[in-house]
Amino acid sequence: MTETTVQRPSGRQPDQLRDVRLTRRYTKHAEGSVLVEFGDTKVICTASVVEGVPPFLRGKGQGWLTAEYGMLPRSTGSRMNREAARGKQGGRTVEIQRLIGRSLRAAIDLDALGENTIQLDCDVIQADGGTRTASITGAWVALADAVTFLQEKGLVKDSPLKRAIASVSVGIYKGVPVLDLDYPEDSSADTDMNVVMGDDGGIIEIQGTAEAEPFTEAEFGAMMALAKKGIGELNRLQQAALAE
Repeated sequence: MTETTVQRPSGRQPDQLRDVRLTRRYTKHAEGSVLVEFGDTKVICTASVVEGVPPFLRGKGQGWLTAEYGMLPRSTGSRMNREAARGKQGGRTVEIQRLIGRSLRAAIDLDALGENTIQLDCDVIQADGGTRTASITGAWVALADAVTFLQEKGLVKDSPLKRAIASVSVGIYKGVPVLDLDYPEDSSADTDMNVVMGDDGGIIEIQGTAEAEPFTEAEFGAMMALAKKGIGELNRLQQAALAE
């Protein structure tokens, strides 16, 4: 097997995203709502506008953005209990929702948001790898719709959005760098890495782990090149969704 060819379980090329869909206005009540689909991974992302800010920000003239993430009980191959029933969130859930919040705060000027809060909720209804990357990509579109709502209601004058944000996974699968890992690849990859970037090319976060042998600097560069390509495609899909 050469370094540029690999038989992926999905039959995709190494630099090929899964089929990605962004369906806006998916729910009725939220100021922004999107069903985001990365192949068989499906996440409902909603953005809720709340006037006012947490106590630690009151009187400072700036807004806040925060996120929550969760997986429905039968989003995976076997039923998992709701975390609410267990009385606490798991470490993975807390880590992912913090990642989503950090990533989306990089998209917005909190000072220009005024004393308003945007709450992002990402609920996984079906998981097949890449739930955090799909959540970030879909949540940005929901955020953009929530910002439009704020402008239409006169709660902000100018858009506080600074950039588009998207995220994708990359990895080393059977010795080859690949883009947008689904579950069969994610579960057996030599390296798994999640990348968050803005449409201006700025890197917001990288989470990378070697599952077996350490990855090389050259492999890291190849994965980053794939991530940049994939995120560029996702940014175009985000803009196309907002134009509908």
